[in-house]
Amino acid sequence: MAMDLEEFQLVLLRRPAVAAELDDATADRLQAEHLAFYAGLRRTGEVVTNGPMRDQPDEALRGMAIFTAGSLDQARQIAQQDPLVRAGRLEIEAMIWWCPAGTMARPGRPFTLGG
Repeated sequence: MAMDLEEFQLVLLRRPAVAAELDDATADRLQAEHLAFYAGLRRTGEVVTNGPMRDQPDEALRGMAIFTAGSLDQARQIAQQDPLVRAGRLEIEAMIWWCPAGTMARPGRPFTLGG
């Protein structure tokens, strides 16, 4: 049976076993740079969507991103440029992810984080 699929690159963001220690000001700056980095990737279309995890059984798993970088190697190279990855606060796991064609268009439950 044939099945039409679309290929993406799934990048998991994990806290390393030994994460770099940062002062509060540096951590805040890098977090802002991390958010801007992924906002830019969404604008260029290299990332479909991304975001943090909540209520996950493995607390080391911090977030994920779905890339459209063209190849797994390209997705890894791009994800390695994340300021929090470069600073040693996060590490990546990258893999190919397939889904049925056209299914990445449904919205999730809307909510607002922060105030």
